[in-house]
Amino acid sequence: MHIAMWSGPRNLSTAMMYSFAARGDCAVMDEPFYAAYLAATGAEHPMRAEIIAAHETDPARIATGLNGPATGERAHVYQKHMVHHMLPGMPRGWMRRVRHAFLIRHPARVVASYAARREHPGPDDLGFDTQLRLFEEVSAFQDSVPVLDSEDLRRDPRGHLRALCAALGLEFVPAMLRWSPGGLAEDGVWAAHWYASVHRSTGFDGAEGPLPELAGALHDLAEAGMPAFEALRARALRPLAG
Repeated sequence: MHIAMWSGPRNLSTAMMYSFAARGDCAVMDEPFYAAYLAATGAEHPMRAEIIAAHETDPARIATGLNGPATGERAHVYQKHMVHHMLPGMPRGWMRRVRHAFLIRHPARVVASYAARREHPGPDDLGFDTQLRLFEEVSAFQDSVPVLDSEDLRRDPRGHLRALCAALGLEFVPAMLRWSPGGLAEDGVWAAHWYASVHRSTGFDGAEGPLPELAGALHDLAEAGMPAFEALRARALRPLAG
């Protein structure tokens, strides 16, 4: 099975990739369209030059690889995607041959986390509205598209990973709950800037605290993302016991 997980940045997406890698039967791909996105948009991101130099920038070649076989003896391929990397005009035929899911997070938490690593984020950096549009696009050809809220995941990792696996038609493996500290060979070169906390982790953190207090432009940015978040939150998976 090929699984495409769609999120915005700072949605616990890297921890989720590490969780699937820990299964042992799943190859992982880290944001395959990131370099293509940077090359196409000219966006000034940390490590921009290094990312473009190290990763494929041709969307057609990337798309071809997304339907390829798993490596070695691993039966599944997990693809970590950022919704805003899938620009208009990029190939989409590959999307009908994979199973899609969506990972969401409250906009206030996303904005606070992102702004701590990169100043002055804007709507195009965070992809709230883009995530909802992509969900609607996928829903046109995939029945029952799973949506997982990262807040739920942190509160009850086992219950929500069981629910996600069931929705994907995949067996839940308890090994998904823990991983070894350090990076993965599949990490993009941008891991040096963004993945420090995940590299120190060995599993999902506990339940999140109160929402962060935001002011000014950051508050407005989070508020603008709320309608899309709430539309997806209404579809969020409920945990399964066991």
